[in-house]
Amino acid sequence: MSAHEDGTPVVVATGAGSLRGRWQDGVARFAGVPYAAPPVGDLRFRAPAPVDPWTGERSAEAFGPICPQNPSMMDALFGGDSERWDEDCLYLNVWTPDPEAAATGPLPVMVWIHGGGFEMGSGSSPLYDGTHFASSGVVLVSLNYRLGAFGFLELGHLDADLSGSGNAGLLDQIAALEWVQSNIANFGGDAANVTVFGQSAGSMSISLLMASPRATGLFRRAITQSGAANAARAVESAQGDTHDFLAAGGWSSAADVRAAPTADLLAAHASLSGARVADPEAFIRRAGTPLGFLAFRPVADGVVVPSDPLAAIAAGSAAGVTLLAGSTSQEWRLFALMTPSPADEDALRDRFALLVDDPDAALAAYRDEYPGASLADLDGALLTDMVFRIPTVRLVDAQSAHAPTYQYLWDWKSDAFGGMIGAAHAIDIPFVFDLLEDHRLHVFVGADAPRSLARATNEAWIAFASTGVPAADGLTEWPTIGSEATRPVMVLDTEPSLVDDPNGDTRRFWDAAGSTMPASAD
Repeated sequence: MSAHEDGTPVVVATGAGSLRGRWQDGVARFAGVPYAAPPVGDLRFRAPAPVDPWTGERSAEAFGPICPQNPSMMDALFGGDSERWDEDCLYLNVWTPDPEAAATGPLPVMVWIHGGGFEMGSGSSPLYDGTHFASSGVVLVSLNYRLGAFGFLELGHLDADLSGSGNAGLLDQIAALEWVQSNIANFGGDAANVTVFGQSAGSMSISLLMASPRATGLFRRAITQSGAANAARAVESAQGDTHDFLAAGGWSSAADVRAAPTADLLAAHASLSGARVADPEAFIRRAGTPLGFLAFRPVADGVVVPSDPLAAIAAGSAAGVTLLAGSTSQEWRLFALMTPSPADEDALRDRFALLVDDPDAALAAYRDEYPGASLADLDGALLTDMVFRIPTVRLVDAQSAHAPTYQYLWDWKSDAFGGMIGAAHAIDIPFVFDLLEDHRLHVFVGADAPRSLARATNEAWIAFASTGVPAADGLTEWPTIGSEATRPVMVLDTEPSLVDDPNGDTRRFWDAAGSTMPASAD
């Protein structure tokens, strides 16, 4: 435990100048640290540029602005701050137990990449407070990256000078990781021992970074929570989304968009998203994946992201990167709160027909796997697998030939909203960050969530970042994928257990189906 009193200032040097943070709860926190130049003016839609140096001490005591975004469900649930945005948003935050540790024994570094469908969220959310990680001997970094049109609008086909704009948000993440490589030793961290971890869009981003030649060597380990390499759009799909966006805003050229006020870009995004929520099936048909209802995602441009990210990973693009990957057992329950369930058997079959080539075979497989399940639960199980579980399995299989790889399945179920949440998407985040005592989260996890599971999960993530092996009190020995003839998966519940190939029948259905939808870009 630090002997420093809360509020005591602490100063570190970076390549751009000195930063003044504060000690709080036994750890030193540096907030609102710029890792790239403000992406405004001529830099809007461009790759991040270096930070201009400063003289004297720059205050790092308050979080910087978040990236522009519209209000979201997360705001409603947890009291977010989506109105506190500014295009000048490329900031990161650091929690460290000892800024001077590099001199005696540098500490493992964990870099959190937030989720939010590539259109919402920030590294400063209270959901991602790094205090518990730092208190356990880790240097924790969280970051903002450009979202929505600002981060993922493909304009290169309209203006060659804006080539790469469809992956500006990913390039932001890469710039933040480069900042870590250059500066983290000054915060006590070990640049040679960096673990990237993230959830949902953050997890999908990490999978794409594993495939990207631009990110080679920037991290040693990766943890993907509920997201894999299936997020990237084909170039043609991205260009179609650009056309829709320009039409929504009444613009006719890239120059028009570059000159438009921030609020107008957000309004056009809201209009585009509203149309997709109103008729999601149309966009699923167009994109070939349920991710088609997202207005913006990274682009498989062949430069930042390979045209087939999963194939690149299978070929060894992330050779040597130890992987811990998993998903929750009822991911789609979060999204089912916002979308209607099939009204009857015919509607369920129609939904399955929209998603797979052989809906009758899919229905049979899922009824066998989930006997007695409701129509809504069968629908949710298929969508959970298509968007999250099966892409995670394929990521695990692709990487296991090149580095030790571990898989988990989150199965603890919340009783919030009368049990409707269950083991939904994002339910694991408060456990990973060991934040169950935060009463704001009880609306999501309930008041009686098992603190032993939070401690074990947080401990396992830290152990993985420190040693490459996830281990904690309460967990049995956790074998790697491919170390045995079976598929060992750690099922994380009130009583964690190692299970051989959970839901194996539906996994085999997807293997036999040959569908490309969960595998790579549309």
